[in-house]
Amino acid sequence: MATAVVNRLRPNQWRFIKEIISLPKPHQARTRACFQLLFDQDFSLATQPGQMGYSLQSLKKFFPMSAPVFLNALRAFEASARHQSFSAAGKELNVSSAAVGQLVRSLEDWLEVQLFTRTVSGRQRIVPTDAALAALPDIRAGFDRLSVGMAKLKESASQNTLTLTVSPAFASKWLLPRIESFSAQDPDTDLLLDTNQRFVDFVAQRIDIGVRYGAGIWPGLASEKLMEEAVFPVCSPDMYKQLDIREPSDLLMHTLIHDMTGDSNSGYVTWETWFNHVGVLKAPLNRGHRINNSAAVLQAAVNGQGIALARSVMACDDVKSGRLIRLLPDVTVLSPLSYYAVYREECISKPRLKSFLAWLKDEASRDCPTSETKIQKRAEAAAKRVSRRESASSSVERIGHL
Repeated sequence: MATAVVNRLRPNQWRFIKEIISLPKPHQARTRACFQLLFDQDFSLATQPGQMGYSLQSLKKFFPMSAPVFLNALRAFEASARHQSFSAAGKELNVSSAAVGQLVRSLEDWLEVQLFTRTVSGRQRIVPTDAALAALPDIRAGFDRLSVGMAKLKESASQNTLTLTVSPAFASKWLLPRIESFSAQDPDTDLLLDTNQRFVDFVAQRIDIGVRYGAGIWPGLASEKLMEEAVFPVCSPDMYKQLDIREPSDLLMHTLIHDMTGDSNSGYVTWETWFNHVGVLKAPLNRGHRINNSAAVLQAAVNGQGIALARSVMACDDVKSGRLIRLLPDVTVLSPLSYYAVYREECISKPRLKSFLAWLKDEASRDCPTSETKIQKRAEAAAKRVSRRESASSSVERIGHL
């Protein structure tokens, strides 16, 4: 510890160090607080008798507070005031509660101002003083400005990078098979892809744009609808040859694969809600495979492990290629949820974000027919086919009676 300190001292500071270590005990506590702030670690002074003493004010002239430690102490103070707890502040800052308390006490000693009123009982063990409450808004505003400045420095170092967040299933089933066309269109943009099932903080994670599945409202984000979605049962070609599915209730005779990504309360169309939509009420659905990833659900169906309830956007390529066969094509159930491009409004002026958003919209518009209008047209066409078949069947029956 002594070597580290010596290497960071100027000659006049080292002269005072040699005199400080001979201070009597009453002065040592205050000087330890000074060193705590200066060097961001505990500095234990040797206990030696002596007559010379220095006040904290005189030490400040020779030991100016270093900026990083100053900021650490203020961060500890701000977090402690917000949580009214050293323990909770320590969890947020990823340090011990003792370390937070030491930084706050050191700051109080340095400023010679009491920042908290301590109590020995109750839920709130520390309460900010009036002086602390008056200073906190400016300190918090300062941290916000520092965060903005740091973000700008990071952005300047990665001007060619666009950070994108999507779910793992959407990435594997829709985005990655198409991303090559964007790279060809905009070769100077490097994509940083964050695949996360949970909603991420766009500011904290420095996300430029994302694709989310939902009702279109996410606090703090602008959203633009990309694709609506239909939900229908699918199976593998080999399994299809063994099935005789004429109506929705026939599906209950076979193994169903359940997508556990979401539940019906959040708007996801599950097997239960799908059967209710098509008129099969209280269907027994306690059996079957359950998987919490939409891409894995489709892969299980491709492997012939059962009948999956496919979402049209996810299953688009599998149905086109013939890896999956859509069952009951005349039955169409629309999902109340859709896919949205989401971004912070203040970032929309970025050229790379605008370019990627335009590409997303273009790909979504000429992909599988997932918009409500296209799905409705397909349903109407299917209904006409059924009507023609029934008409042809009745004609054959009339001819048979002649």
